[in-house]
Amino acid sequence: MSFTIRQLQYFVAVAEKGSVIGAAQLLSISQSAITEAIKNLEGDLGVTLFERHARGLDITHNGHQFLRHATKILADVSGARRAFAPSREALSGRLNVGVTSLMAGYVMSDLLARYRRLNPGVEASAIEDSGEYLEHLLVGGELDVAVMVISNLRDRMALQSEILNVSAFRLWLPLEHKLTRQESISLDDVAREPLIMLNIDEMEEEAVNLLSAFGRRPRIAFRTKSVEAVRSLVATGAGVALLPDLIYRPWSLDGDRIESRDVSGALPILQVGLVWRKGLSLSPATRDFIAIAQSSQSLRDFRH
Repeated sequence: MSFTIRQLQYFVAVAEKGSVIGAAQLLSISQSAITEAIKNLEGDLGVTLFERHARGLDITHNGHQFLRHATKILADVSGARRAFAPSREALSGRLNVGVTSLMAGYVMSDLLARYRRLNPGVEASAIEDSGEYLEHLLVGGELDVAVMVISNLRDRMALQSEILNVSAFRLWLPLEHKLTRQESISLDDVAREPLIMLNIDEMEEEAVNLLSAFGRRPRIAFRTKSVEAVRSLVATGAGVALLPDLIYRPWSLDGDRIESRDVSGALPILQVGLVWRKGLSLSPATRDFIAIAQSSQSLRDFRH
């Protein structure tokens, strides 16, 4: 039996929420319906998508790989529905989008590709820069909208924002690291380890502030602006890293040599979102970009 769109919907919801209970609340359906759908999906694929344990569910390596395909399928189905909606009119004009470094590779590339497929008549361009500078361009009217980390948005009086995704910070460890054998990992444990710092989109600031707030002085072993460098350094035992789940990707280069673990305590949450200038009359091209971003980052189109 082939898998269904509904099974994909349930699978992605469980992966996003980390539990059947959370997925059931998100989709307003019974837990048993989700459990049965995941069981049938695993049977159809012939792989285990989640590891079950007393604390809940952990997505497996195969699960991470399938998640990438499942989210793309759901986004493409949503795009097909939007493309053939009776009320949809062909758009034209220009769209100027800003994006921060981390979001360029992990959010923006797929989003912009989808927008261009649906709106071939719009001349869309994107500029990558720091969050602070993108805010300046938005306030000045040089950008229509930006995709960026909004956890630390500076000018909230002049800018409107909407959250697209929320990603918790976790600890990245090489597979054979001593901490992987512990049932729980504390901030004290993290503070004793050399840290690999990703120095883009306030990632280093978040990690340093976290440890400092608990009276811990981080042992910084390496600073880099490259996510791939962080993966390689962690995988080869040069240190550990505190980074959001958004960029974990165990199927990537060196990603299968890294384990991601929760840390006891209040870790920061990364908020990814759209930002535009308050009071601005949004063009149809901008409004459609916002709508496409919303639909591609949620399951709202597939709940019924």
